[in-house]
Amino acid sequence: MAEPFSGSDAPSAGRVWAVGPLMRAVADTLAARFNPVAVRGEISGFSRAASGHCYFSLKDETGQVRCALFRRSAEQLTFAPRDGQLVQARGKLDVYGARGELQLIVDTLQPAGQGALFEQFLRLKAQLEAEGLFEAARKRPLPPQPRSIGVVTSLGAAALRDVVTALGRRVPHLPVVIYPASVQGAQAPAELCAALQTAYRRHAETGESEVLLLVRGGGSLEDLWSFNDPELVRMVSRAPMPVVCGVGHETDFTLADFVADLRAPTPTAAAELCAPAREQRLGELDYLQERLGTGAFGILDQHGQRLDRLAQRMGRPSARLHDSLQQLSRLQHRLQSGWMLSTQQRRSRLQALQVQLPIALQRSFNQQQQRLQRCELSLGLLDPQLVLERGYAFLTDAQGLAVTRAAQVQPGQALRATLADGSLDVRVQAPGQKP
Repeated sequence: MAEPFSGSDAPSAGRVWAVGPLMRAVADTLAARFNPVAVRGEISGFSRAASGHCYFSLKDETGQVRCALFRRSAEQLTFAPRDGQLVQARGKLDVYGARGELQLIVDTLQPAGQGALFEQFLRLKAQLEAEGLFEAARKRPLPPQPRSIGVVTSLGAAALRDVVTALGRRVPHLPVVIYPASVQGAQAPAELCAALQTAYRRHAETGESEVLLLVRGGGSLEDLWSFNDPELVRMVSRAPMPVVCGVGHETDFTLADFVADLRAPTPTAAAELCAPAREQRLGELDYLQERLGTGAFGILDQHGQRLDRLAQRMGRPSARLHDSLQQLSRLQHRLQSGWMLSTQQRRSRLQALQVQLPIALQRSFNQQQQRLQRCELSLGLLDPQLVLERGYAFLTDAQGLAVTRAAQVQPGQALRATLADGSLDVRVQAPGQKP
């Protein structure tokens, strides 16, 4: 390892260094002087490679430093880093010798609050949201079969090539109209607004661009800042046709995404959303053609069969008359058979009733006679004479009223006693009184 520089052993002006050893010496000097180091700044240009390593810059008002967060450390993150976020990174300063760049190898990364640019993004979002520009009720569906597609982007942007390639593959028959404008820099918002105005005017005059794509490739928060311009957002909200916004990558969000009728994760996805694949549409047409042919032939077959039946009925009137006579004969036979059957049934029932009537009368007479005998027996049991025969007497007073209690008579009162074989006049005598 090369020795670190110091004030006393700095190389002489006449010494010639090879580039590689010089970079290693600088790296060793930085490590001895600063490492480990903690840095606070805003994230810019954050990206994650397929290997899992993350690369970004930390910056403030006066400078920036490139950072590398390797996969092992990235797997320990407890949040999703994003551009404009204020963070605190701990790690080691190093020199990437292959490019001669200073970089910070980050071991730990923690949020330290929102960055100034991101805070401005949130303030603009709240302001425009209060104006009602992001309401879901404003969103319009995309036309299922647009007759032309407009694209607002830079002529030199890779996003334009991606969109044109996707549209050429999916809908080569549709015209694509380009409305050029800068997509980055101080002049970009005004140029984008002018391009949108041109698209709106042509749409009103000729119906050009039934759907409009507003696209740009990925980049840092600063690179995409033109699409956060309030005037541009308001201009998008006045679009007479549906607008699809495909700015940046899947993790990038701009205010234009919120006001557009539909947000696409990438420019290519924006093109695919508004342009169904040509093969899919051709397949649908083939299916509809097959259904139409099948339905038409089926209807023709049904009408042909009906025509054949009508022709048969009209071509042989004698056969129809013969059928009617046969039906009339059958009905006459059914009428005669039914009448005879009904008469026979009534005759059989009458004979049965003639046999059953004497039996029923005799049964009823016997039942009434038995009932009379029971009533006679019951009445005989209630005969007072039978009670008198057993030694009882029936007492009545002078008025002929029955005497049933001793309290009803007085001593010396005359009573009549009726016995089994006659009546006697008696007089009431008090207990102990001699006759």
